[in-house]
Amino acid sequence: MKQEKFKQVQSGYMMLGLLALLIIIMAYGIFMIHEGFVIMGLIVFFVIKGFFLVNPNTSKVLLLFGKYVGTVKENGFFWANPFYTKRNISLRASNFDSERVKVNDKLGNPIMISTILVWRVRDTYKAAFDVDNYENFVRIQSDAAVRKLASLYPYDNFEDDGKEEEITLRASVNEVNVALEKELSDRLEMAGIEVLEARIGYLAYAQEIANAMLKRQQATAIIAARHKIVEGAVSMVEMAINELSKNGIVNLDEERKAAMVSNLMVVLCSDKDATPIVNTGTLNH
Repeated sequence: MKQEKFKQVQSGYMMLGLLALLIIIMAYGIFMIHEGFVIMGLIVFFVIKGFFLVNPNTSKVLLLFGKYVGTVKENGFFWANPFYTKRNISLRASNFDSERVKVNDKLGNPIMISTILVWRVRDTYKAAFDVDNYENFVRIQSDAAVRKLASLYPYDNFEDDGKEEEITLRASVNEVNVALEKELSDRLEMAGIEVLEARIGYLAYAQEIANAMLKRQQATAIIAARHKIVEGAVSMVEMAINELSKNGIVNLDEERKAAMVSNLMVVLCSDKDATPIVNTGTLNH
């Protein structure tokens, strides 16, 4: 398979001086001899046709009757064989924001996802000849890559799934972006495209399950919060009973301990402020 090669061409300014000299000589010859006007005009035309510009961060791919000759990446004003076909290919970094597509994650949940890609042409030969349209190739392969990535990871972890995934689309942003960048680099290599940055631009549940998943997330958060509250309440009740017994402040039998535990758990675990009732009698009343 052919590879990109750099082509050295003549300076356009030197050839421009030669062209001016040639025009003067031809004009003098035509004036003196009055013959050869057509031939001299064709020569001037073909010489002029060889001039071309290469702007910063652009390149010219040169073809001679369908054969790849080389690529000019140096900026400036140049002259080359007038029979060369010159194809312009930009070397600038391009930003691509894909459309939001609906795919299923690893758990089968429909999600909406899009990607943001920063890329540029690295190999002009591959970009010009190994694919039909390298810009369209980038768009299609980006769509395919993000679809594949979404199917490899779940959107989020839930405790009722039985096991937790190490990487999720929502929580593991850095890992997912690295995986996306590698996937795109592998796919775009054949087109001579260098991936500068790739990341998830948009991520959400599909509309038909968004409300249900929001309630599920809220329920999971409430359960986790309640678990922490109960765990802390049990620890505080245990500490209170131990401190009372250790300091001999009051001796409680099992029945009174159970009542005290019940009251403390209600106070500590309630989501509303408790209203205390002061007992001015004995413990039996």
